Amino acid sequence: MSRASMINPTRMMRMFLLLGTVLLLCSCGSNSDLHDWVTQEKAKKGAPIPPLPVIKTFETFQYKDQDQRDPFSPSTAELQPSTSGSGPRPDQDRPKQPLEMFALDSLKMVGTVGAGAGMEVLVKDPGGVIHRVHRNEYLGQNYGRVTAISDDHIDLVELVSNGSGGWMERPASIALGDK
Repeated sequence: MSRASMINPTRMMRMFLLLGTVLLLCSCGSNSDLHDWVTQEKAKKGAPIPPLPVIKTFETFQYKDQDQRDPFSPSTAELQPSTSGSGPRPDQDRPKQPLEMFALDSLKMVGTVGAGAGMEVLVKDPGGVIHRVHRNEYLGQNYGRVTAISDDHIDLVELVSNGSGGWMERPASIALGDK
């Protein structure tokens, strides 16, 4: 190896020391422009702070129905012991009619035919088929029996389970044009 290609380690250290000193001296200059910028930024007015939201006051509610029946407890009709022979019961031996396979709220009354005691009602099922229904026929999934037919609605009585092994009657109706 030639002597020119070899770098003396002490000489290299001197160069780094000289370079560091020059850099240190350059950075020690005047910082007046930096101080001016900081004072200008501090002098600027900040964004306005939005006002606090108004707190709404709510009226207190005084519950006054403590002496009434609890709506989540069983009714007196449900608390009465059910005997096997008493009360309404669905006729399980009766053949099912076509409209009993649809929920009552899916049936729609679309009109009536006839007048007086022989009046029939036209009921549309969810499939779009229109059925003729007479008094004492059944429709809906809760053993709903048609009790009255008028020009603008059908009255029914449904049999629903009372939860304690018995059945109870529940009135229902379908109005003309209702879904």
